[in-house]
Amino acid sequence: MRGFGAIIRRFSSPRDSPRRLHPFAAAIFCGLLIGLGAASALEPTPSVDPAVKKSEAPGIKNYSLLEGSRGYGGARFGFGGATEPSAMAFLKKQGFASVINLRAATEEGADVEAGRAAALQAKLAYFHIPFDPAHPDPDVVEKFLAVLGAPANQPVFIHCKSGNRVGSLWMIKRVLKDGWTIDKAREEAVAIGLATPQAEKFALDTIAPVPTVRK
Repeated sequence: MRGFGAIIRRFSSPRDSPRRLHPFAAAIFCGLLIGLGAASALEPTPSVDPAVKKSEAPGIKNYSLLEGSRGYGGARFGFGGATEPSAMAFLKKQGFASVINLRAATEEGADVEAGRAAALQAKLAYFHIPFDPAHPDPDVVEKFLAVLGAPANQPVFIHCKSGNRVGSLWMIKRVLKDGWTIDKAREEAVAIGLATPQAEKFALDTIAPVPTVRK
């Protein structure tokens, strides 16, 4: 910057007022400003959603976090597999406001009521939306998206037994609500836990249902 000042002083006209520059000096000054503006414009801006990050959590299998997300349902989410009632206090400390449990009450080790009681004790909203990709409730996607989209429920932690069913519904959300491509949504869903062809098929059929052929 000292060199730049010397240039300005050299090409300033003595007859000019202190605030006026020689035309040549003014041209240099404007050129530098344009160059700085161009450099700022070339700085990369985030164009992709943050990646799902795996982490360890007491009482939660396959725990992962997504922070700084853009789209429907807020900016922060938690995902997991089997989640013990004891994990509800941990989730509260992590700043979550609600829990969505996709496990059926009849699943071995699910213990839905104990999970609900622990969540309420931890002052977490608790939503039980059982989801079986083989025999799904026709309203499961609508129920899931309704809970996810309510500001009072955010941030949301979503779990099933392994993360497979979570990934399936999350893939649907990404495409239908956030406008993602199927391939991009599938990649993120797999990172969450999507693993079975059946769960993926449910997501694909929901995203782009095959039209019924009339005979």
